[in-house]
Amino acid sequence: MANVKSTSQESKNNSKERSGEVLSLTARQKEILRLVAQGHTNREIGEQLNISVRTVEVHRFNLMRRLRVRNVAQLLRQAMTLRLIPKNAIPTGKAH
Repeated sequence: MANVKSTSQESKNNSKERSGEVLSLTARQKEILRLVAQGHTNREIGEQLNISVRTVEVHRFNLMRRLRVRNVAQLLRQAMTLRLIPKNAIPTGKAH
């Protein structure tokens, strides 16, 4: 029983820790996240924000590390879960 409580408490602590990290996202990271969610490439994001592609890559890497994900699909899913981006921010690819 104590082990279950311990695991449950760890989960709560991780959740709190993760949400605390989310609050520390910079305005630039939030902007990059929004553009990634819209399907823009690193080059397009760099051109739009007047920063280098390498700087965009560093921001994306830091976002992924902070949200503890390994790829863009996980990044977007986690961002939606944490309500960093609205669910309708991601294009579905469906023609209207």
